[in-house]
Amino acid sequence: MVLHKVSVIISVYSKDRLEYLLDCLDSLRRQSFKPFEVIVVLDPLRDIVDFYKSRLDSDVKVIVSNGFGLSNARNAGVKNAEGDVVAFIDDDAVADRDWLKNLMKNYWSPYVAGVGGSIRPLWENGRPIWFPEELDWVVGCSYKGLPEGKAFVRNIIGCNMSFQRWIFEKFGYFRVDVGRFGKLLLGSEETELCIRVQSENPMLKFVYDPSAVVYHRVSHERASFKHLLRRSWGEGLSKALITNSRWNPSTTLSTESWYLKYMARVAIPSRLKRIHKMENILHIYSMLISSFTVGVGFLVGKIVRLLR
Repeated sequence: MVLHKVSVIISVYSKDRLEYLLDCLDSLRRQSFKPFEVIVVLDPLRDIVDFYKSRLDSDVKVIVSNGFGLSNARNAGVKNAEGDVVAFIDDDAVADRDWLKNLMKNYWSPYVAGVGGSIRPLWENGRPIWFPEELDWVVGCSYKGLPEGKAFVRNIIGCNMSFQRWIFEKFGYFRVDVGRFGKLLLGSEETELCIRVQSENPMLKFVYDPSAVVYHRVSHERASFKHLLRRSWGEGLSKALITNSRWNPSTTLSTESWYLKYMARVAIPSRLKRIHKMENILHIYSMLISSFTVGVGFLVGKIVRLLR
């Protein structure tokens, strides 16, 4: 199977992101595999639209979402894309020179529905001593415990993912009732889409290839314990909201189940062996608090669903 054209989609909701966005666009212009088009999707606010349209070069297609939130923006990008493949990167991330090349080499079969890659954190003020790599998903990055080599996965991660465009036409778009909305830390819209696709056609697969790399900025606000708690809560709530009674729960939450086992059998025991170091004590505390908060968020989300 030969796929030639890639549409890269970036969503932007704030004027404060201009500097980051320009760095992201520059990294796309330097790709060894050139994108067919780069689409910037803006929230439907006149001041944001005017601000970015006057500052972006003509090689960037600027469109306006018909609704607020990340899912609406991504859907608008897909509907305006002309490539065989649609790829997504965050506005505060920069792509490695071979990012698209390494994503595209995995589309060797029509049964590969999507491909994602590694997301490495760029800490604004350095990694906090209490923040273990196992929790890097909290700041939108790949986390310790993911496959170290190429592998089939349940879902790919939003900051570095791509799909064959026909997937959306056949199976539908990102759900707009989940996913990031401004600073509301819900998520999992890409997870829900991947689960939905594979539940309707189990022959379709998603590939994780860590050689396809993007670098994601982590501001000092997100490198805080407050953000850890808010994001963990949002993760639990989001997973409850996307859990569908028509799907097998063991399949739907397979990645979460595996992750908890990894934490209990590998991540925490490895630090208990070096408990004399303060860093390891803090890592254990952070992992336990995050897991507990995710669990509470999940239970609350299940109650919310029952009351609907």
